[in-house]
Amino acid sequence: MTSAKKRIDVVTLGCSKNLVDSERLLAMLRRNGFTPRHDPPEGSSPAPVVVINTCGFIGDAKEESVNTILEYVQAKTEGRLRRLFVMGCLSERYRDELRAEIPEVDEWFGKFDWAGVITRLNGECPAVSSYDRLITTPSHHAYIKIAEGCNRFCAFCAIPLITGRFKSRPVDEILSEVSDLVARGVKEFNVIAQDLSSYGTDFPEGRMALPELIDRMADIPGVEWIRLHYAYPAQFPMEIADVMARRKNVCSYLDIALQHISDNVLANMRRHIDGKATRELLDELRRRVPGIHIRTTLMVGFPGEGEAEFEELLDFVREQRFERMGAFAYCEEDDTYAARNFSDSIPPEVKEERLSRLMAIQEEIAYRSNASKVGRTLRVVIDREDADYYIGRTEWDSPEVDPEVLVKKTCTLHPGEFVDVTVNEALPFELIATPNV
Repeated sequence: MTSAKKRIDVVTLGCSKNLVDSERLLAMLRRNGFTPRHDPPEGSSPAPVVVINTCGFIGDAKEESVNTILEYVQAKTEGRLRRLFVMGCLSERYRDELRAEIPEVDEWFGKFDWAGVITRLNGECPAVSSYDRLITTPSHHAYIKIAEGCNRFCAFCAIPLITGRFKSRPVDEILSEVSDLVARGVKEFNVIAQDLSSYGTDFPEGRMALPELIDRMADIPGVEWIRLHYAYPAQFPMEIADVMARRKNVCSYLDIALQHISDNVLANMRRHIDGKATRELLDELRRRVPGIHIRTTLMVGFPGEGEAEFEELLDFVREQRFERMGAFAYCEEDDTYAARNFSDSIPPEVKEERLSRLMAIQEEIAYRSNASKVGRTLRVVIDREDADYYIGRTEWDSPEVDPEVLVKKTCTLHPGEFVDVTVNEALPFELIATPNV
């Protein structure tokens, strides 16, 4: 294969966990003599070979994945690329149906079949490190996936059908990956899993090992920030809050999807927790970690959510005043418990109206949270520069999903640099600040 023919584009759709999978594939491609490019710019000519890493989590994501596949099928039909491969969550779950409906795709691979892609291209796939990755995020931060799969089987969720049963990565393997990334210049680590709370419960000793893992990760020289994503509220390992309070480089931030507060809705969702226990969990987190910023995700329109249950959810958001919150409307997913046992009877327009009301309340809460920071000195990491500002984040801001800090250009700063700033102004989803240098 000539040099030009060894060019490969990898297109990633979906979440940060999918991004880590693509980064592994990119590293394997490079080690096998290919020249990979991640997420080619819109309007650019595709490489001779394109691999699409799809998402299959909810309806909108599945639609985006199918539309992206069809766009590249059209490019192949026009002769602008030679081979098209598809992998990832959508392919894992619907491979046979997709193969029949879109025969123009050269081959369909499962979510974790990186070696299959390489073998199909190269005839073989030499073994590589389990954590070898080509980082696609800005060089100072990366995602660390510490487990795969999920055993919770919430009524609405298809993740266990796609990823399989929960499996923790070994502690030493994760720590080796972090050390390797620090040596490559990474300073900020966003720890992710489908269910962070269950980390270690599948080890032979059956213990929740998340607090120990994060404590040991914080010991590694060069690790400036550790941030935790996608915890589950039931059987939450509260000892992690003590690690967070004690270790300066463990951010006072927790991403924990709560979905709802109504006992009736939570029971229908099979969330293994009720409203009282949810409130007690949040109270204890805030008691143990003063100043913690909690990000949550809520769902509206799930079967059993009447007006009373929805009003209870609104009251809960007003009461808790989450610093960070996202929400979405329920969408029935094939083969889930909810699809088999409940009627998706709430009209789409009602779901959207509820979603709008919920997010309008949250926008005011987010603004008040930001306004409370005016006049304070905060530590910020610089991500990038635009025409008017340096763009950074505090320890309470995860990349892509949380507010940013617009830092005035009163001095020269660089991406990856940590700097103290004074907050001058607050907007609902941004802060404006001046560097203290």
